[in-house]
Amino acid sequence: MSVAYDDSVGVEVSSDSFWEVGNYKRAVKRIDDGHRLCTDLMNCLHERARIEKAYAQQLTEWARRWRQLVDKGPQYGTVEKAWIAVMSEAERVSELHLEVRASLMNKDFEKIKNWQKEAFHKQMMGSFKETKEAEDGFRKAQKPWAKKLKEVEGAKKAYHAACKEEKLAISRETNSKGDPSLNPEQLKKLQDKVEKCKQDVLKTKEKYEKSLKELDQGTPQYMENMEQVFEQCQQFEEKRLRFFREVLLEVQKHLDLSNVSSYKTIYHDLEQSIRAADAVEDLRWFRANHGPGMSMNWPQFEEWSADLNRTLSRREKKKTADGVTLTGINQTGDQALQNKPSSVSSYEKTQSYPTDWSDDESNNPFSSTDPSGDSNPFDEDATSGTEVRVRALYDYEGQEHDELSFKAGDELTKIEDEDEQGWCKGRLDNGHVGLYPANYVEAIQ
Repeated sequence: MSVAYDDSVGVEVSSDSFWEVGNYKRAVKRIDDGHRLCTDLMNCLHERARIEKAYAQQLTEWARRWRQLVDKGPQYGTVEKAWIAVMSEAERVSELHLEVRASLMNKDFEKIKNWQKEAFHKQMMGSFKETKEAEDGFRKAQKPWAKKLKEVEGAKKAYHAACKEEKLAISRETNSKGDPSLNPEQLKKLQDKVEKCKQDVLKTKEKYEKSLKELDQGTPQYMENMEQVFEQCQQFEEKRLRFFREVLLEVQKHLDLSNVSSYKTIYHDLEQSIRAADAVEDLRWFRANHGPGMSMNWPQFEEWSADLNRTLSRREKKKTADGVTLTGINQTGDQALQNKPSSVSSYEKTQSYPTDWSDDESNNPFSSTDPSGDSNPFDEDATSGTEVRVRALYDYEGQEHDELSFKAGDELTKIEDEDEQGWCKGRLDNGHVGLYPANYVEAIQ
């Protein structure tokens, strides 16, 4: 490895040691690296914050979509509530992950940004102020020693060159003794050359030893000065390392939802909701609302009466909060409380959710359009026309000539949607067209 030093050109670095000329630059570079590492850590947290936000959005979209599907599907009763609780868990967890994202950006990210700005001061020209101070400190500490080292290197080269020249002169003199063609004068010159080379070797050796001694004498001071500057770099780096540790501990606290009390509460509530599901209760409800427990207008003998035969005009038939008023139906016991026909769900389904959300996973068995062409079992009839097949939930006896009569379970076709008073227009399979109460039927899935 060879590193050129500004004030001692030609000095060769023989090892990777910190004490070699110019090798302090690694300590200086660490300051610039510290600034870059702050930026890297901010980018790291920013990317994680985006992941937290995207995950929260996906949870919310998933919960919204499946709440709608379950809400409109055939599941009912306490099991339906338990299923809906799974979507509630996703919505609540989504909120927590949005809080994690906010903590990462508003607290951790900003804290690193502010520390970086306070610790590193950018100069108009060149790098940071802290980098220049360290560079100047090392150069000043190393300059005297490097100058003496350069002298040592020069003295060493001169000494080695003199030794080489001496060896060559001795070799020539030895060879000349066996050469009869050389006269005494020539032999004398070769002998003088050997003598001169020996003197040069002594002089260069003395100079080399002297310069090396001076270098050794200056080495302790050199080491002390270099240590002092290096210690300043160490203290600066220690502040950064301790700061990073502090920030990362805060990041850990923000990411660790297991220690958040509300996170534990979410799953405690979810477990309670699922454990509250009662098959016996759901079966009892279904029996009472869609089975043998339902009320029935059993045929009874009725005397003719002008008052009983009087019918209401369609303008007098109003849809009350409890549904259409039933005429000619006798109710007894608990069935008198069930004036409002029930849907397949165990409670009012009043929430509305957008349906433009799409699931990217093509193999989702509940996707609204799967590759096999089967429709989602939870989707409602999406027919764009006005004619829809419906099934009667209850018996109804038409009170006027323009009303239909049907029995529970009969199927007919709805040809006009519900009007302001809660009546629909339909057609029986025998072709008879008339009006009927809208909430006495349900769409055939």
